[in-house]
Amino acid sequence: MINDAAVLTEKLDRIYKIRGPRRKDDPRELVALDGVNLEIKRGELFGLLGPNGAGKTTLIKILSTLLLPTRGRVVVDGFDVVKDFGEIRRRISMVSGGETSGYGLLTVEENLWMFARFYGLDSAVALRRINDLLHLLGIGDRKRTKISDLSTGLRQKMNFVRGFICDPGVIFLDEPTLGLDVTAARDVRAFVKNWMLEHPERTILLTTHYMAEADELCDRLAIIDNGKVLACDTPHNLKRRLQREAVFKLKVGPIGPKPCKEEMLESVPGVRQVSIVEHSSGTELSLILEREEVLSGVLTHLGRRGSKLISLEKREPTLEDVFIDLVGRGLNVDTSRRGKETP
Repeated sequence: MINDAAVLTEKLDRIYKIRGPRRKDDPRELVALDGVNLEIKRGELFGLLGPNGAGKTTLIKILSTLLLPTRGRVVVDGFDVVKDFGEIRRRISMVSGGETSGYGLLTVEENLWMFARFYGLDSAVALRRINDLLHLLGIGDRKRTKISDLSTGLRQKMNFVRGFICDPGVIFLDEPTLGLDVTAARDVRAFVKNWMLEHPERTILLTTHYMAEADELCDRLAIIDNGKVLACDTPHNLKRRLQREAVFKLKVGPIGPKPCKEEMLESVPGVRQVSIVEHSSGTELSLILEREEVLSGVLTHLGRRGSKLISLEKREPTLEDVFIDLVGRGLNVDTSRRGKETP
């Protein structure tokens, strides 16, 4: 054991060689992680936010010993991922949202018992934990149901139980509520919070595309993009970063065709960031302005483009605002892969 942090990375790089035919000027390497420094304390529920391609999955694969770092030092639960991967694997677990869950011909209980035995759990201990965890997630009545007969949401809950059954010291939750409806997602979040309260020495690293989920669950979180950590702090402190700016939410009529660069809202002096969501009834704008007075210029700009103001709201900064301010764009969640309601 070489460090007391649950997770530690120092100057972590991961570079992929690009193979196959390419033009003369095409890059030969892809930098997935670039000098990542993180320290996650024991007992923390730590969040990792970033757009697709930011490096989150690569980082999780390295921490879970599925991928070697190119450079840098990585320690998980006190052990080096390169030298002590066997020790680490006995102490960690991982749950990925949307992954295939078990063997269809086996029942829920049989699948979970099999995975528990892979971890070396005594059969009686495994069956007791399976029963307790299934009931905590509200699916105790399905333990003798074949996996092939479960809905997507129930399979996800079973998969969640699989991740916790070995009582890991560190667990990686990679978008665990992906594909769940609002009730199932709420059950999962409640389970995570209760598990952390009952196991204060355990650590969770959570990746999610849902800002409200990160805000509700995480003690601290890091925002990552293009392989670099842009910020790392508590949700409260991250939101305080923008309290000196003015944050507005506008609903306006159709803006019209895509403007040239000079006609874009970002061209208005004092506009920091703009996020646009199109609806059938109009357009929703989220604006971060240097000061409130900039709003008059925004409204004049919209009026020149023939767009009518429907509603205006000034609000407190959210994690989404922080994310857009740092990354320059929002998180585009693939709604086709999840339930009908966001958690």
